[in-house]
Amino acid sequence: MQKVASKRWKLAEKIPAEVEQALSYYPPFFRQVLYNRGIKNTDQAMAFLNPGENFYDPMLLLNMDGVVERLSYAIDRKEAIAVYGDYDVDGVSATALLVEIIQLLGGNVTAYIPNRFDEGYGLNIEALNYLREQGIQLVLTVDCGIRSLGEAEHARQIGLDLIISDHHHPLEQIPAAQFVICPKQKGDLYPEKNLAGVGVAYKIAQALVQRCLKELPYEGFGLDLVALGTVADVVPLTGENRMLVRAGLKELRRGWRAGLRSLAQAARLTPSTLSTADIGFGLAPRLNAAGRLESALASYQLLLERDVQQIGLLVQRLDDQNRERQKITAEMQQRAEELIQQEEFEEILFAFDTSFNPGVVGLVAGKLTESYYRPAVVGTINGEYVRASCRSIPAFHVTQALDACADLMVHHGGHALAAGFTIHRDHLPELKLRLAKIAADQLGDLDLRPVLRADVELPLGELHPEFLKYLHLLEPTGMDNPEVYFVSRNVRTLNPRAIGADGKHLKFLVTDGWITYDAVAFRQGHWMESGLPKEVDILYRFELNTYNGRENLQLNVVDIKPAGSD
Repeated sequence: MQKVASKRWKLAEKIPAEVEQALSYYPPFFRQVLYNRGIKNTDQAMAFLNPGENFYDPMLLLNMDGVVERLSYAIDRKEAIAVYGDYDVDGVSATALLVEIIQLLGGNVTAYIPNRFDEGYGLNIEALNYLREQGIQLVLTVDCGIRSLGEAEHARQIGLDLIISDHHHPLEQIPAAQFVICPKQKGDLYPEKNLAGVGVAYKIAQALVQRCLKELPYEGFGLDLVALGTVADVVPLTGENRMLVRAGLKELRRGWRAGLRSLAQAARLTPSTLSTADIGFGLAPRLNAAGRLESALASYQLLLERDVQQIGLLVQRLDDQNRERQKITAEMQQRAEELIQQEEFEEILFAFDTSFNPGVVGLVAGKLTESYYRPAVVGTINGEYVRASCRSIPAFHVTQALDACADLMVHHGGHALAAGFTIHRDHLPELKLRLAKIAADQLGDLDLRPVLRADVELPLGELHPEFLKYLHLLEPTGMDNPEVYFVSRNVRTLNPRAIGADGKHLKFLVTDGWITYDAVAFRQGHWMESGLPKEVDILYRFELNTYNGRENLQLNVVDIKPAGSD
């Protein structure tokens, strides 16, 4: 019987006196925050807080010379080029970026984004045949292809030139494409190994523009798409990724891309103040909804569309699909919860069903992993085959686990924390046993409870509005550069009430008797049933909440414990 995992709090190690002295320019709480991020002196702090836009030379990527020469040749001779993307936000934004750049340089280019339901993820032979029949001479992949050994060989056999650009982990063997760009492949010396698919695409765009000596319409051209795809794909927001997203957010806030500006307004976001959280929770789900329920072409079209009437229709369609996606996700999650309780495995969760929508299985897997703090595999059974998505925890590299079972699968790939695969249904029982054995070996002796890391513990009365200007300096925040979390203990709660659909969220006040703050705790409406204690310890983010044009200071409470219980 699986139980929802309780959370452990872990406070950061206290800043040493010598580092505190070295960072004395900053307020005490912020010195601790900087130290928690590996910063130990003012020079390091300045470099981190003001990273600039000194991006790495794209020619450092292995095979970039050849890629640029081949693409330039195709552009100059008006060869028919297809940019072959993926149906998630990373793939769609990368596709739009390179189509836009190649068109700008005078190339004859079209986009091809496979249908999740008919074709599945990545390159497929039928699509390559179709593109060849349509007169395409060169296919450039983005965000896919690094494991497409058979498909690359097929492209060669039918006389279709293929360039693969990807950011996923390669196999030992690299596909026999004309050129392969991937910062994770052996022999690649590019300093930033964690680029998203759109980050790799941007590097190709940079190199092409340099080679063709063409001026872009404006300096930050395309960087809004880089920010969009990088944040949506949840890659580390450190190093060059942080610089790219920081620069891209500036372009997003300028609102030059009419489709994204309109989508932000539909999500009740203010375009001029868009943040990484706004991308992750507002823009990305709406753009992803198209590919999850139907085809990602609507999302792709929105990124490049300039006609105001057409943009309005596309935004309405995406918003409607997102609402439908939310409904389907909730129904599937309820069924998945029932299925995991029927399984005998302790360290990994499995849920497979003929009714599951293959476009939403990844979201449901993610919700299971979040609730139970176990790797989760959720799949749809369709005829002879099962297509599944996996989500994991830091202690379990799910793609490596799938690699160990590669002999059972038709196709698989992904990252440490997220992956997908296709398997014949007859092999599913064996796969479950083998994955469960790997999970038991790696996780069996661990305390499988999620750890919530806090930067600073302080009394509520020491929380000051001026903190916000320092917290803003850390942006863009995300994976490996998290937002700042505070802990305050023995605070009193007042006026709790459930809010949101079905009372899923909790709204209340917290006070130490002198100062009072509004507090919101998302997905914690259950406290209204069990009874919110009068005195609690809270782990939270401090933020400025903007709603309907009004601003107020707010604690975004991530976890609540009865006072003194931890």
